Amino acid sequence: MLTPLPRPLVDMPVRRLTLGDLVACADLCEDRGWPRDEHRWGLLLAAGTGYGMDDPGGRGLMAACVVTSYGPRLAAIGMLLVAERYARQGVARHLMRHVIDEAAGTPLSLYATSAGQPLYEQLGFTVVGRVERVTGFFRPTGARASTVTVRPATAEDLQAMVRLDTDVFGSDRTHVLARLPAYADHIRVAEDSGKLVGYAATWPSAHTHVVGPLIAPDTDTAQALAASLAETTDLPLRADIDARHVELLDWFKECGLQRGSKTTMMTYGTSDLPGDWTRRYAPLTVATG
Repeated sequence: MLTPLPRPLVDMPVRRLTLGDLVACADLCEDRGWPRDEHRWGLLLAAGTGYGMDDPGGRGLMAACVVTSYGPRLAAIGMLLVAERYARQGVARHLMRHVIDEAAGTPLSLYATSAGQPLYEQLGFTVVGRVERVTGFFRPTGARASTVTVRPATAEDLQAMVRLDTDVFGSDRTHVLARLPAYADHIRVAEDSGKLVGYAATWPSAHTHVVGPLIAPDTDTAQALAASLAETTDLPLRADIDARHVELLDWFKECGLQRGSKTTMMTYGTSDLPGDWTRRYAPLTVATG
């Protein structure tokens, strides 16, 4: 049952969230039927800026989202959630307008579900691509022969990973990647003639291991990284793959993963995402890009 708003939205404040709001954010996920994902919220609130609206009835958060800044070229919006009891009353629009104003002209990106896409289009976001989710138990079929070496990452690899990631992503994500060793269960790097050319990680979410980020110079290397990570877990794998990488999506299907939901990549204030999409196979999470 919907709960009518007690006063006009314009009079309802939006505040910055802190790590102290982590449980309330997870409660909001659960309210909407999403996994609680407290692990992911911990990363988002530490590496990004959370925005929230308190429930006027004193029941935690009415709405929340997180913005992860990557400098003047881009900021990513994720985890936009409104409590079910306040749905369809303009709360998401109010929160998004606040976030856009706070961005002060910085280009924005987000991954939109089919339910959220109409709102984002009304706010001025445009479609620039899509990702497709694959999920399931990985059955090795054998990645094609590759000249690269795949191995577990070490602390000494971080600087090279950041340099590669900045080139591929088009913005500096040091503040996110520095937290990756604590966030991920496993990280693999790919080397060619002693040079780091790709990397990938898996992290836990709702009884699965999520593959992301996945950065590689070609599909063969992406397969080698994913296959190496699959060997580290008995849980189902999940990945959100840029839909333009059809060959990798087909390979995941051959390996037993099912192709599922599609999510739309959208931008505001820029005609496309920066960087090199041909080497960007999967985001860290659709909440951060």
